[in-house]
Order: sequence, then C-alpha cells, then structure tokens
Amino acid sequence: MKKLVLLSCCGLLTGILNAQEFSHFTFGVGAGFTTPVGGTGRYLDTGYNVRAGGGINFNHFLGVNLNAGYDSMGINSSTLANIGVPGGTLSVFSLTLDPVVHLGHMLPVDVYVTGGGGYFRQEQTFTQPALAFGTGYYPTFGFFPTVNQVNQVIGQYSVNKPGIDAGVGVNIKALGKRKIFAEARYNRIFLTNGYHTDYVPVTFGFRW
Repeated sequence: MKKLVLLSCCGLLTGILNAQEFSHFTFGVGAGFTTPVGGTGRYLDTGYNVRAGGGINFNHFLGVNLNAGYDSMGINSSTLANIGVPGGTLSVFSLTLDPVVHLGHMLPVDVYVTGGGGYFRQEQTFTQPALAFGTGYYPTFGFFPTVNQVNQVIGQYSVNKPGIDAGVGVNIKALGKRKIFAEARYNRIFLTNGYHTDYVPVTFGFRW
C-alpha cells in the first residue's frame, strides 16, 4: 500500500514538473490569410501573410517576441476603376516588439494574448498587363521564340511609418517541445493627416 502511494505521488510530481517545463527561448514560423478591416476594407481585398519571430520566455506566464511579417493584399476592382489602372497591390513589411502573456501554460492548449508595436513599411504597386518576349528550348525543336503575359509595374509608392498590433492565439502541444499555433492579430499603421491602414492577419504555423 505504501509503495502504491509512493508511486502515485512520484507520478503526480513528474506530471506537474512536465507540465511546468518550458523553454527560455522560442521561435516560430507560419503563414495564413490577411483581411483588411475598417476603412481599409473599402479599398482592399483579402490577401495572404507569412511570419517569423523569436524571443525570450521570462517565466511560465510572461515573455517577449521580436516578430517579422509580410502581408500582401490586392486593391479591389472598384478602387482600381476610380484610379484608372488595371491592377494593383498593397504590401506591408513589419518588425514589431511584442510582450506575450500566457493564460494556459499548464494545459495542452495554451491561450495567449500579445501586443506591441514597431516599424511598418507600406508599399503600393500599380500594374498593367504586358507581353514579355523571350526564348524557349525543347529537345526536339531546339530554340524557339516565346511570348508570355506579365504584369508591368506602372507606379509604385512606399512609406515607412510606426504602427501597433494586438492579438490572441493558441499554442497546441505537439511532438516534444514543438507546438502548433493559430493566431489573429490586429495591426494599425499610422499614416499622415490622421489616416491609417488597418488589417488582421490570421496565421497558422509551428513554434519551438
């Protein structure tokens, strides 16, 4: 009976220690879709994002990450018609410093909240269809001329501005220290004259 109690206590202690185990350093990569919101949603279509970040966990509850992101969204057809160009995109590169608060570190699913701010580079690109002439090769026929349709850049404008972000996500424990994560993060870029760009990237990926 004493052995059974001792083994049970050892097992419980081991489980608690494993649940409390954490890495002081973290790194994650992911990709997903980006949705423009607010006034920005009147001009842009949903696009895509890729993200990577790393940081330090001070304890089970609190950490800080340095995050790099790239978001690309198409300019919608009505806006392009008003401007008078056939095609266009808006892309954003961001580098932000974000504190993280973990709410469920003892559970298989860890919910966390995060937010911060930093540097944002926003770039607008306008394009039109064009033909590109080149040379192809096929073993039977040798070299032959080719004509391909491409998007020709007819205008480009970029700005470097400060911005903020805030979001919520979940980490789901996988093999070893690897985790699968899903995250939604609101971003706002502060432009001139009170204007701003607002969008929400939803990202899925892996974290170590």
